[in-house]
Amino acid sequence: MIKYIRNKQIRLIASVSLDFVREQYMDRILSPNRLIGLIGQRGVGKSTLLLQYLKLNYKVTEYLYFSADDVYIINSSIYDIADEFVRLGGKVIVIDEIHKYKNWSLELKSIYDSFPDLIIRFSGSSMLNIINEKYDLSRRAVIANMGTLSFREYIKLKSNIQLPKVSFKEILTNHTELSPILALENPTLYREFLNYLQVGAYPFFIEDEVEYKNKLFNALDKIIAEDIPSLNKMDYSHLSIFRKFIAKLIYSRVPYQVNISALCKEFGISHPTLANYINILESTKVIRAVKKFSTKVSKKPEKLLFGNSNILYTFADEFGVEVEIGTVRESFFVSCFDKVYYSDIGDFVVNEIIFEIGGKNKTLKQIKDIANGFLVIDTDYTTEEKKIPLWLFGLME
Repeated sequence: MIKYIRNKQIRLIASVSLDFVREQYMDRILSPNRLIGLIGQRGVGKSTLLLQYLKLNYKVTEYLYFSADDVYIINSSIYDIADEFVRLGGKVIVIDEIHKYKNWSLELKSIYDSFPDLIIRFSGSSMLNIINEKYDLSRRAVIANMGTLSFREYIKLKSNIQLPKVSFKEILTNHTELSPILALENPTLYREFLNYLQVGAYPFFIEDEVEYKNKLFNALDKIIAEDIPSLNKMDYSHLSIFRKFIAKLIYSRVPYQVNISALCKEFGISHPTLANYINILESTKVIRAVKKFSTKVSKKPEKLLFGNSNILYTFADEFGVEVEIGTVRESFFVSCFDKVYYSDIGDFVVNEIIFEIGGKNKTLKQIKDIANGFLVIDTDYTTEEKKIPLWLFGLME
């Protein structure tokens, strides 16, 4: 088995490029912790990063890389593979797509406990929740969540343009200097941003932009058809509900306002089941639930958007629906933040700052009396203190 795995990994390692490395995630898996999991949506580049990690840091005889969905691995024991590898003097084992392997948490715990000198790295679906696993991996594993490409990463990968990383605070205080300088120094920047909104959030755009949306749709469909049922206890006949739910989001064209009672009646399921299904879809990163800004604690999502604008465009193409550009802008803005709320004044609230999102001709009318309010506009640059170009938020990480 080791010989088979090594023959395959040699080909994979040889083919992986080191020209572009997602440094913020590489830093996470370079941690001295023995057991680190890299989780994220299909297509974000987890496998590539793990191969780069090995290629940059170890000799070929020191590591073993394999995918848990390999036809030869599925019917084997990953514990036995690790045991044989350690007896041969191995130092690092990397298991890709671990959620595809039955009893993965039990065997991973056993590997960690049995081989105290072995470094272990694994990847899995964004739905992978080690805290809820009965074998208590939460005390052993460090989890790194890998996101889609930021606009800054996209333009570096596509055009080798190195834009600076900027903080949220820098954007608020220095956008009148940052945006003109960067836009004038890089004449294609805004055009690249508009392209990024459609086909730039996942690294495989570099292979073929023409087929990009087809590939993304296939990945999203596999999340629903394969990942969701394999990682959640649910009735397989309910998979159609996820597709119907996505269709409702697409046909609404604007951020979907959730009516739990109406949806339960339409789908023929209970309130708890629907709430669970919304949580599952959000954990896949296919959708993003946005709650209303309030001093009261609320578990109820008030509005739903797609996880990023590429997903919105892809499903819109599949359903033959025209994209609402305002929803595209809002989807991008929301995707830039871990915590964001929608607001009755303006569109969104981040860190108690109010943001109104719009096109370049949008006025300050709706937030004119708001001291901590900004207008985020879809344009190349601005020199007005209360107006911030939308793309600038894509430089945060």
